Amino acid sequence: MTVTSVAHTGVCVPDLEQAVTWYRDVIGMKVLSPPYLMSGDAIERDMGELVPGLALKAAIVGFDRSDHVLELIEYPGIRSADPSRLLTDRGISHVGLVCDDVAATRSDLEHKGVRFLTKGVAGIAGLRTTWFEDPYGTVFILMQKGEAGRPYWRQGAAEVL
Repeated sequence: MTVTSVAHTGVCVPDLEQAVTWYRDVIGMKVLSPPYLMSGDAIERDMGELVPGLALKAAIVGFDRSDHVLELIEYPGIRSADPSRLLTDRGISHVGLVCDDVAATRSDLEHKGVRFLTKGVAGIAGLRTTWFEDPYGTVFILMQKGEAGRPYWRQGAAEVL
């Protein structure tokens, strides 16, 4: 038995249709699986122990048909806790997106009303970066590679601990 890859990241949102529109129209992701409702025995068997009496609405957005996608999830009728959290809180802290021109992409997203968390663009480990959040508080780092043919994590020298 071997785990072979990361498939998706789930992002909980208060309004699925609104979130799908934002990720499609603002970020430019494709809707790979349009909104659908999951309820009944199958979803109960899958994750009913986590959320009893579960029904959920979900959609898949991404840039291609690979497993590297976002699963947008709404839990109708379930009140969520305070969505505010710090980047340093335990658990998933951010999602990384790669672009070909970070300054131009940032400018485009700013014109679409995206709230950036950092001023301008920074350079680190062979990358040019800037940070923003979606309307639901999910934090993203936008990265431009210095060497397009290499994975983002192999762009520059980093200190090995």
